[in-house]
Amino acid sequence: MNFLRKTLDNIKKPFGKGEKYERFAPAINAFDTFLFVPNHTTKKGAHIRDAVDLKRTMVTVIIALLPALVYGIYNTGYQYFIQTGESFTFMDAFIHGAWKIVPMIAVSYIVGLTIEFIFAIYRGHEVNEGYLVTGLLIPMIMPVDIPLWMVAISVAFAVLIAKEAFGGTGMNILNPALTARAFAFFAYPTYMSGNKVWVSEASNVDAISGETILGSLAAGNSVDYTFFEMFQGAIPGSIAETSTLWVAVGALILIATGVGSWRIIFGGLGGAALMGFLFNLWGANALMSFDWMNHLVVGGFAFGIVFMATDPVSAAQTNQGKWIYGILVGIFCILIRVFNPAYPEGVMLAILLMNVFAPTIDHYVIEANIKRRKKRWAAAQLKTA
Repeated sequence: MNFLRKTLDNIKKPFGKGEKYERFAPAINAFDTFLFVPNHTTKKGAHIRDAVDLKRTMVTVIIALLPALVYGIYNTGYQYFIQTGESFTFMDAFIHGAWKIVPMIAVSYIVGLTIEFIFAIYRGHEVNEGYLVTGLLIPMIMPVDIPLWMVAISVAFAVLIAKEAFGGTGMNILNPALTARAFAFFAYPTYMSGNKVWVSEASNVDAISGETILGSLAAGNSVDYTFFEMFQGAIPGSIAETSTLWVAVGALILIATGVGSWRIIFGGLGGAALMGFLFNLWGANALMSFDWMNHLVVGGFAFGIVFMATDPVSAAQTNQGKWIYGILVGIFCILIRVFNPAYPEGVMLAILLMNVFAPTIDHYVIEANIKRRKKRWAAAQLKTA
């Protein structure tokens, strides 16, 4: 470690203050903070003492994402071999999935980090570690066969419009990963929906039909999967969103480490369960009749509520606001699924909508607290008078 530290310090000398390449210091400092804990602390403004910095937080989220990602890689190959009828082993499925997904992750990081480095150099600030998570999330919520150039454009749009346009990490209003998916959804709809995009190479084989469960229900068809199969995730869908089991493992990691808000997660589950149960009582169509428990384990709901609704930047900040925010995400997700067949998924639009209203929720929560405190103070003054 000492050798690496000394080598990096020598490399950084031409980038120091007053040196020839001072302008490019943010780029070289990014490699430093990636390898080592930052050796500086906040000098001004509001701050707290804590051993957890942004890098550790992002690494924790990445660790929480890995179970769903690994299963998503396997399931990509599994869906391909099951649909084609070929015999296969676990490694065959995993290798096929990795061959499809790893290039998407590489493109996401290369394009996103390049833009981040350019903005850091232009603005003269350090490169933040926030994109470490966003760069992994974007490929995980995409269809497996989306062209790499579409991934690149979606990433560029998300970083430029949803993040850098607002000032960079910590300033964005919308979740960048969901913004990338929303852009791809509306810009390239034929690559983001239908019964061919969710299974690897399905468009090349006539016999393959990879309709998602929600897509089938929106079309008025029935589904043959059991609750356990849906919970486990051996079904067509976005790369890493299908397995609620492994998403739950990630949720436990986020909650145990305090990185993810359990209030938002349980609020979202409660809101979706309530709305699903009410629609079960009505049962006017296939999606309304779909059991409320099944709504919680299909599509991207679990993945979205755990990894994107809990984004500490774009979510509500107050404790009471987190409950309200999470409940409304769950309610709107099921509402969109049931009443808009064009968007049977629902969770993407629900989270983006609540991202916009999160500051308003916090505002009214704080105002309500202020009013309650004023009333308590006035009551105390009357008692002492």
